[in-house]
Amino acid sequence: MRLIILEDASVVADWAAQFVLQRITQFAPGPGRHFVLGLPTGGTPLGMYRKLVQFHKEGRLSFKYVTTFNMDEYVGLPREHPESYHYYMWNEFFKHVDIDPNNAHVLDGNAPDLAAECRRFEDLIQQAGGVHLFIGGIGPDGHIAFNEPGSSLVSRTRVKTLAYDTLDANKRFFGNDMSKVPRQALTVGVGTVMDAKEVMILITGVHKALALAKAVEEGVNHMWTVSAFQQHPQALFICDEDATLELRVKTVKYFKALSEEHQKMIADRPVDEQRLVH
Repeated sequence: MRLIILEDASVVADWAAQFVLQRITQFAPGPGRHFVLGLPTGGTPLGMYRKLVQFHKEGRLSFKYVTTFNMDEYVGLPREHPESYHYYMWNEFFKHVDIDPNNAHVLDGNAPDLAAECRRFEDLIQQAGGVHLFIGGIGPDGHIAFNEPGSSLVSRTRVKTLAYDTLDANKRFFGNDMSKVPRQALTVGVGTVMDAKEVMILITGVHKALALAKAVEEGVNHMWTVSAFQQHPQALFICDEDATLELRVKTVKYFKALSEEHQKMIADRPVDEQRLVH
């Protein structure tokens, strides 16, 4: 696990987009060789998506040979509903790039058999060869996707009943009417994300500071599901300064020193190699 501390949310968005650009470019996808990307929704990754769209419009990045799997979707919310994650992904990202819609996978919260839909999603990930890079965000209580506090850290894609705190946090998207917030969602499991070759978790804002501290400074705990990624061999936590307010001073100093050393290492490399290291 590595923690990258950046100035603010806009810098986090830019850094994350540059990282995705680098990973896809290095992989050099093509016919029969797709880069597999796991994607989140919500406010935190929005800036990253807009930057990726910009890269595409500039001709720097193509999604023609990229396959995506989204983390979650509400149960029972029509796809055309403005708060469905199908709607979010199409309007904020997919329709602005050259991805094949058949390669953009979002769980179907209206499937007649929700358990079968979850099994189908897991099978599709396996058929794609696994996820190369899974990007996620977290809630103030440390949940990733809709893996609420208390979720199994080896869980797979499944139906999940949402916690009160999640419903309360999301009611602002439904006219502040708690009764309109879906009570259930389909979500990838913690184990599903842990299987990815690389994981990047975006954490911004003071309201995420306690969750980041629990994830980084305390032990693995199913009550803070993001803490599981301490054990992932290629996990990046990308945060802004505001999100570090609950961290110990020595923790912040340690990871900032690591970042400075890493940047010095890049600067000392030949120019043509610098773009291959982040």
